[in-house]
Amino acid sequence: MPSIAEAFGLRGPRFVAPADARVVDNVDRGLDELEARLDAHLRVADPVADAVTRYLLEAGGKRARPLLLLLTAHLGSGVDDDVLSAAEVVEITHLASLYHDDVMDEADTRRGVPSTHTVWGNSVAILAGDLLFARAGQIAAPLGREVAVLQARTFERLCLGQLHETLGPGDADAVDHYLQVLADKTGSLIAAAAELGVVVSGADDAYREPLRLFGERIGVAFQIVDDVIDLSADPETGKDQGNDVRAGVATLPVLLLAKRDDEASARLHARLESPADDADLAAAVAELAAHPVVDETIAEAERWQRSALEALAPLPRGTVRRGLETFAEHVVSRTR
Repeated sequence: MPSIAEAFGLRGPRFVAPADARVVDNVDRGLDELEARLDAHLRVADPVADAVTRYLLEAGGKRARPLLLLLTAHLGSGVDDDVLSAAEVVEITHLASLYHDDVMDEADTRRGVPSTHTVWGNSVAILAGDLLFARAGQIAAPLGREVAVLQARTFERLCLGQLHETLGPGDADAVDHYLQVLADKTGSLIAAAAELGVVVSGADDAYREPLRLFGERIGVAFQIVDDVIDLSADPETGKDQGNDVRAGVATLPVLLLAKRDDEASARLHARLESPADDADLAAAVAELAAHPVVDETIAEAERWQRSALEALAPLPRGTVRRGLETFAEHVVSRTR
């Protein structure tokens, strides 16, 4: 099985120099250590709380956010105890947000297993997310004021993104509103991960803004690509085809479909909104997966990817920058 760094492309012909190998090896070792820390620090004395808060951790995950943090920490002193603690803060915050997201979205599955609220109910799932947010705050506090403020500001944006998604676009353009929701709900935490690597490793403060911009933009691209993957019939996604569309969650392909004025697109959109039955909904999802709006969605993800790469211009050339570029390429290539 490939390591997490390798899964994101951080091995191979672009990373053959000894300096590259040292950085990537450090990232892999740091991710291994992170798993041990998460296993230890997500234990709760109450047996029910322990089972619930560890549920999604044990279901797996990409660990993309801590990978970015450990990578950008090599712009400074590299991976040490504080950097690993910051990586915990980011991953636990992400885990906590998933508990709340699944309740809000009424999702049936997460990471290939039944979602937490379908097993224990909404109240327990929400409280488990709250416990995880609290644990992230406890780990962040000893790292200093800057880390605590950045984590709190990111938590605020996560909540605002969920709130704005719940309230809907109102009079605003639906696509613009959706992209802002993605910037808040997904981009903000990826941005925080990239920026925290600089803050905790003592790297040059001049790198913070470029990495924040990179993280937010690639985070939007990441989620747009997930909208495409949602339409995949591949069982390896861990979800049913069109899981989000079936649940009525706004996705970019559906929003782009609603903007089209041709009769076929209007009929398809109507079927997605009000299907005759489950079979009709499944057929409509399959039709959406083959619709030109999927290519438009991929093009939008690629636009955000290019913008993310442009943000890296102030960074020094070397392993870290190449690693970030490779990460960005991997994000969009998941659709192919």
